[in-house]
Amino acid sequence: MLIDKIRSGERLSFGQQLKLTAQLSWPAMMAQLSSMMMQYIDAAMVGHLGADPSAAVGLVSTSLWLFWGICSAVTMGFSVQVAHSIGASDHARGRRILRQSIIACFLFSLVVAGVGAAIAWPLPHWLGGKESICPDASIYFLVFVLALPLFTMNYLGGGMLRCSGNMKVPGGLNVLMCVLDVIFNFFLIFPTRAIDLGGLHMTLPGAGLGVLGAALGTAAAEIITAGLMMYFLCWRKSSALCLKSSESEQLSGKGGRTSRASLPVGWRMEKEVLRKALKVSAPMTLEHVVICGAQIAVTVIVAPLGVMAIAANAFAVTAESLCYMPGYGISEAATTLVGQSYGAKRQDLAKRFGYITTGLGMLTMTIMGVVMYIFAADVMALMSPVKDIIDLGAGALRIEAFAEPMFAASIVAYGVMIGVGDTVLPAVMNFSSIWLVRVPLAAWLAPTMGLMGVWLAMCIELCFRGAIFLWRLISGAWLKKGL
Repeated sequence: MLIDKIRSGERLSFGQQLKLTAQLSWPAMMAQLSSMMMQYIDAAMVGHLGADPSAAVGLVSTSLWLFWGICSAVTMGFSVQVAHSIGASDHARGRRILRQSIIACFLFSLVVAGVGAAIAWPLPHWLGGKESICPDASIYFLVFVLALPLFTMNYLGGGMLRCSGNMKVPGGLNVLMCVLDVIFNFFLIFPTRAIDLGGLHMTLPGAGLGVLGAALGTAAAEIITAGLMMYFLCWRKSSALCLKSSESEQLSGKGGRTSRASLPVGWRMEKEVLRKALKVSAPMTLEHVVICGAQIAVTVIVAPLGVMAIAANAFAVTAESLCYMPGYGISEAATTLVGQSYGAKRQDLAKRFGYITTGLGMLTMTIMGVVMYIFAADVMALMSPVKDIIDLGAGALRIEAFAEPMFAASIVAYGVMIGVGDTVLPAVMNFSSIWLVRVPLAAWLAPTMGLMGVWLAMCIELCFRGAIFLWRLISGAWLKKGL
C-alpha cells in the first residue's frame, strides 16, 4: 500500500502523494456526508411535523454540537499519538495508547453527560425559546446527552481507525448508520398510517413519538455503529491496533528494537501519554467550547426573529453541511497523512501533504458551494413545506456559498496542524475569529437585516478565518510546534 511508503521512508512522487490523498479522502468524505445525511434526515422528517417541532430541534442543536464536540476533541489527543506511533512503526505503543484512551474518554464522557442531563430542562428557556417549543427541545437534548458515553466510543473508534490509515471501515459504518437512522426514524417519528403505493393500500406501523422519536432513532443508529466500530478496531486481527495482542509486549522501536525500560502493555495510565493527550485535546476542547458558545450566542440573536427564523436558520445550517462535510473528510485524511509523516520524521513530506490536502479541500468545497447556490431553494423545500422557511433558508444559503472556498482552507489547514499535534495557536485563531468578527457583526446586522444579516456576518468571518489559516500553513510555523 502507498501509505506504507511513509513509514518505510521510501520516496513518494507528487502523483503518488495526490493518489494517496484521494484514496484516504474519498472514504472519509463519504463518512462525513453520511453523518450530514443523518442530520438532514432528522431535519426533513421533523420538518414535516410543522414549524414548532422544527424550531424545538433547531433551538438546542448548537448546544448539542457543544457537548458532542467536547467529547470528540478529547479523543483526538489520543488518536494523534496513535498516528505518530504507527508512522514510527511502533504498533505496540499504539495499542497501549488505545487501551488508555478507552478508559479516559469513557470516564470523561460520563461527567459531560451528567452536566448535560442537569441542564436539559432549563436550557431551552435560557436560549430564549418560546414556551410552546421548550418541552420538546428539552427531551430532544436529554436523549442525546444521556447517550454521550457510547457516542464517544464511536468518535474514538472512528478516529483511531482513520489515524491508522483505515478509512474504509469508518466510512462504511457511517453509511450503515445513515440507513439505520432512516429506518428507526421512519417508525418512531410518525404514527401508524395508511399509504397508497402504486394502487396497493398498506398500513405502516408507527410509534408517533415526534421529536422524541427523532432523537431515539438517531441515538439508536449511532450506538449500534459505535459497537461495530470498536469491534473492528479492537478485536479484528486485521486491525493494526487489535487488542488481542499479547499483554507482555514491550515498547518496540523502529526496526524492531525493544526497550526494556518501557511500560508493559496494559490498561494502566501513563503520565506521558496523558500529558500529550492533554496538550492536543485541551486547546481543541477549549476552542470548541468557545466556538459553540459563540454559535449559541448567535442562536440567541436569531431567537427574537421568530419561530420561522429559528427553523430556517437550523435547516440552513444542516443544508450547508452538504458543502463543508467533504472538507472535514479531507481534513481527517490530512491529519492521518501529516501525522504519520511527522511520526516517521519526514517533515518535508508532511508539509507537502498539507498543501495538497488544503488545495483539494478548497477545490471540492468551491464546487459544492456553486451547487448549493443553484439548488438552495430545492434543498430547503425537501426539509420543510413552509414557504417562509424555504425562502429565508434559501437566501441564507446563497450568501454562505461565497464563503465555501475559504471555509475549506480553515477546515483542512486545521486538520493538517492537528496531525503534528499543533493545536494551541490554531484554536486561538478559530475562537478569536468567531467571537471578534462573527458575533459582533451578527448582533449589529440582525436588527436591520434579520436572518440575512446573521448569515452575512458568518460569510465575512469564514473568509477572514480561511485567510489567516492559509497564512499560517504557508509560513510552516506549525511544523515547529508539534509533539
